[in-house]
Amino acid sequence: MLFKSILGSACTLIGAATTLKLAPVEVKAQAAALLHSIVRKSHLVEQASMKVELLPALSDNYMYLLIDEDTREAAIVDPVEPVKVVEAVRKHGVRLTTVLTTHHHWDHAGGNEKMLKLMPGLMVCGGDDRVDGISKKVSHNNTFKIGSLNIKCLFTPCHTTGHICYYVTKENSTEPPAVFTGDTLFVAGCGKFFEGTAEQMYKALIEILGHLPPETRVYCGHEYTVNNLKFARHVEPHNEVIEKKLAWAKERCSIGEPTIPSTMADEFTFNPFMRVKEKSVQDHVKQTDPTETMRSLRKEKDRFRVPQD
Repeated sequence: MLFKSILGSACTLIGAATTLKLAPVEVKAQAAALLHSIVRKSHLVEQASMKVELLPALSDNYMYLLIDEDTREAAIVDPVEPVKVVEAVRKHGVRLTTVLTTHHHWDHAGGNEKMLKLMPGLMVCGGDDRVDGISKKVSHNNTFKIGSLNIKCLFTPCHTTGHICYYVTKENSTEPPAVFTGDTLFVAGCGKFFEGTAEQMYKALIEILGHLPPETRVYCGHEYTVNNLKFARHVEPHNEVIEKKLAWAKERCSIGEPTIPSTMADEFTFNPFMRVKEKSVQDHVKQTDPTETMRSLRKEKDRFRVPQD
């Protein structure tokens, strides 16, 4: 029970300041001590057309190995720990051809150069010249294939000016598509507006990602779910979906299991940044316009003190 309690506390601190380099010294120290106790597990999501293996990295990042089942060709999303990626590629016996980089921040693109050294010849995709090792610059609605899987690039600037999400489908498949959202959309949250505006994040979340099929599985860049849901509960204290999701996420995190993926449909039920048109969310920030609601929510979240419970 004590061990589980320690793990639960660590889950609360994971992502508490979004990136530890921006956190106060005392938060860094607490997080570092508790994170040593966590053993985060990899997780395989299997479909007939594709497999996605979630590979934990650093303190709270995720890398994703995307496998086309028909051809055994694979891509890796944000390989910040390349040795782990090579091990997963060998375990699955697949042919890795492509790096899908969501944005240039070191905890997403910082492993690209080493990845190229370990596995020469990889195509490194990204939407920003600042992406390490980039060999294919992509933009909105660009498409290409990983084996028989269709990859569509979605330009979602705000967290960074060159942020790309990758939407994955398979022709004639009845299974859910996938979207890799980096630091644009998290489970129950969104990325900080480091290089953009509320207008841009509204477009990214509501008009671009929000228009994907509701069953689309969302694979985000970090394990921030518990803290995000605590903020969501603060915004909508009477939303029972949030309470249930938070209890579930705490349990998952306490045993080292991921809370990812979610779905686009789910995000509209508990993610305040996807619910900016809802009166309950607008009332919380005393706004009536969805974009102004987005702006106010982000400002509040940036200074939100995460409760322990």
